[in-house]
Amino acid sequence: MAGGRGSSAARLALLLVVVVAAVAGGAVAGGKVVHVEEAHRRSMLANGLGSAPPMGWNSWNHFQCDGNGEVVIRETADALVSTGLAALGYRYVNIDDCWAEPQRDAKGVDYLKYDNCNNGDLKPLERYPEMSRALMKVGRPIYFSLCEWGDMHPATWGATYGNSWRTTNDIADTWDSMIATADQNEVWSEYARPGGWNDPDMLEVGNGGMTNSEYVVHFSLWAISKAPLIIGCDVRHMSRETYAILANKEVIAVNQDPLGVQGKKVRMEGSSEIWAAPLSEYRTAVLLLNRHAKDEATIAAHWDDIGLPAGTPVEARDLWLHETLDATFTDKMSFDVAPHSCRMLVLKPRIQIQ
Repeated sequence: MAGGRGSSAARLALLLVVVVAAVAGGAVAGGKVVHVEEAHRRSMLANGLGSAPPMGWNSWNHFQCDGNGEVVIRETADALVSTGLAALGYRYVNIDDCWAEPQRDAKGVDYLKYDNCNNGDLKPLERYPEMSRALMKVGRPIYFSLCEWGDMHPATWGATYGNSWRTTNDIADTWDSMIATADQNEVWSEYARPGGWNDPDMLEVGNGGMTNSEYVVHFSLWAISKAPLIIGCDVRHMSRETYAILANKEVIAVNQDPLGVQGKKVRMEGSSEIWAAPLSEYRTAVLLLNRHAKDEATIAAHWDDIGLPAGTPVEARDLWLHETLDATFTDKMSFDVAPHSCRMLVLKPRIQIQ
């Protein structure tokens, strides 16, 4: 697909083909950065990629087998550029299943997603190491996405062979599927770090199965979870609301933060949850999530839950309102959150933490 008449492949830094076959991070505790257990930092794939979660687009969620023609792919690449999404980091254009033929001319790819379909009963630890070794011999770095649907707990071994690994089965464009996928992915949070990421599947934002508020929750959860931000809708025909979600620079910045620590649930009370993730420069990302379908909830985040020293005054930036709140919080913060909605904030200490 590369080259040709000033194509979008040339204007995008990278045009990728996804093959579907059969800074060390740390955490903030007591105001100090502490390293995640070293046992989970061994044997990283040395291809120099994945310092932050990848961002891009994939054909499957919206088009499945109907979106792999040249027109759709070129128009999608054009749309990523013309809308400014490519400039925000969405630089991979991934062709998913149903494109393969027995023979293809060599084109050069930058991202390989190795799926679990038609695997010939070969075990993941047979297939993925072999492909990883082959990619390392190509002579150019190729992002390697392991996609065995989390069956053999790839978070525990995937970093040796790939840059990300699916922790779940396929997501569907529903609230229940999305929230369950986030839950399942969160279990493996300690294994994510720069160079290797947990992958809860591609984004459904904009595909029509959820409300805009639910898509905000979806994007917020993927961002704080340091998940790959791979768009799954038709970017040629996005609504303004869909674009506003996918193009939120402040939420993207949480996902791409160089500290690279995956967020996790730090408190659950009924349908109310608090997620938190340490960021660089002693900042903290906080997500207040109301999972209830009908009732508003008042959700309070306490400093001892999110890893801040007691009494620390912080400035709070609301990432969806795009405003710094006119208050200083010192031990907790509390907000009313609508059903199936969230508040996402970044907290910055007003004093130097030692």
